[in-house]
Amino acid sequence: MWANLPRILTLVVRGFVLTLAVLTAVVVIRTVTFPSYQTSPPECKTTDPDFIPADEERLARFTSAIQFQTVSYERGVGTPQELAKFVRFIQKSFPTVHSSPMVRRDVVGNYSLLYRVEGSDASLQPYMLASHLDVVPITEEANWEAPPFSGQLKDGYIYGRGTIDAKHSLMGSLEALEFLLSRRHQPKRTLYLAFGHDEETGGHFGAKVIGDVLTQRGEKIAFILDEGSPVGDGLAPGVSKLLALVSVAEKGFLQLRLEVNEEGGHASMPRSESAIGILSKAISKLEDNPHPNMFGTGPEARMMEYVATEMTLPYRILASNLWLFSPLVAWVYSRKPQTNAFARTTTALTRFNAGVKDNVISPEAVAVIDHRIHPMSSVEEVMEFDRKVINDPRVKLNVINNRPPSPTSPYGKDSPTYMMLQETIQQIYPDALVTPTFMVANTDTRHYLNLSSAIYRFNPYVMTPSDLPRFHGVNERISVQNYERVMNFYYHLIVNMDKPLELKRHGHEDEL
Repeated sequence: MWANLPRILTLVVRGFVLTLAVLTAVVVIRTVTFPSYQTSPPECKTTDPDFIPADEERLARFTSAIQFQTVSYERGVGTPQELAKFVRFIQKSFPTVHSSPMVRRDVVGNYSLLYRVEGSDASLQPYMLASHLDVVPITEEANWEAPPFSGQLKDGYIYGRGTIDAKHSLMGSLEALEFLLSRRHQPKRTLYLAFGHDEETGGHFGAKVIGDVLTQRGEKIAFILDEGSPVGDGLAPGVSKLLALVSVAEKGFLQLRLEVNEEGGHASMPRSESAIGILSKAISKLEDNPHPNMFGTGPEARMMEYVATEMTLPYRILASNLWLFSPLVAWVYSRKPQTNAFARTTTALTRFNAGVKDNVISPEAVAVIDHRIHPMSSVEEVMEFDRKVINDPRVKLNVINNRPPSPTSPYGKDSPTYMMLQETIQQIYPDALVTPTFMVANTDTRHYLNLSSAIYRFNPYVMTPSDLPRFHGVNERISVQNYERVMNFYYHLIVNMDKPLELKRHGHEDEL
């Protein structure tokens, strides 16, 4: 046996070298031949006869919309008077839309708006563009560069709460429809515009009612587009171009109340364990044992593959060969909170309450855990994981609220609706790369899941890393150029939907 050892080692080394050579060859070939998922539709230009400029009149309407303080504070608590005034303003601001015999307007849930624009071809399934009227409360008003409800135009930007969440899409889609109808054009496919009034607190009295109304009408929607992920500038490593992120799914959530009840008493005679200590150990276990890394099981892997051909070389090699490098990418994703949220179900301790007096041992300790559930996981799996990790029957787990992850909508070249959306994006952003992803937050689409299997979440404006804190934060703003793109995006989307869903494009040679 020992005499054959050198020969065995030689064979092992040769086998290793051969395997390494084959793997290297496969990686190189896949990197070089990996397909592009991008398209090159006709670009929307400012010289086009159907270009919608952000002129003084349109900007005035948008800045006025920002001045309505349509704040949602908590479920069922908002600003009804401001909502009513905003609804009247919308009706007054778009006379062609509101006087057209093709348009039916319904106020539902007291303040939400539902428009139906009748198409000329009743055989075509309708589609829906969604947004919302409400905004989140103001924080740190003293730190704003312009008053938060002023709609002030400053250095090429419009400042104010709602500029990017989400009055830009509400006003932009109405501007597009007003422009279209003023050209005496009737869409072939029926279009719905749905604007809920309490999205920021769950949409229970707005979007849910809209969904119920459409369900009662027996409507089935070809596709739905709501607010969502943006066109990112510098948001992805290895990509120098703009990255248009189309969310094809949403994470679910599970909010748990963890409770421990033990004997209390005077601090001078403590027991070996306390309610606070027991619960603290349970929380520590949950934080030390994150949920499994699920990178590669959902749309997050496709997000890389769809832009692989445009990445710098090291990233291109990884993205083109996730079959081999997926564990490495999954590890890298787990290192930062922003990317870790795409790789797994996350665990956040949001509340911890215990104790009533400095010298009294608390008989009760309570904590709240907020889980955001990966699209390929479930509420039941998350609950079972937590129980096994805590492994202490003294810690009671009670569900406060939960919602399963949304179904994943179709995407890619086999999905006409996704490709139609992609080509519309690339008409407005010709240098952008379009890729599927999923939302780590939630939108009103949760109330529309029974209406369509093709639901997308996308914001047609550019956002840089420095812009991210403005979302729900201080100095929310949108550039005039971005708002102009928003209007033209919705216009092109409506026009593109006149064509059969067979990957055909809207070209400017086709006059309306």
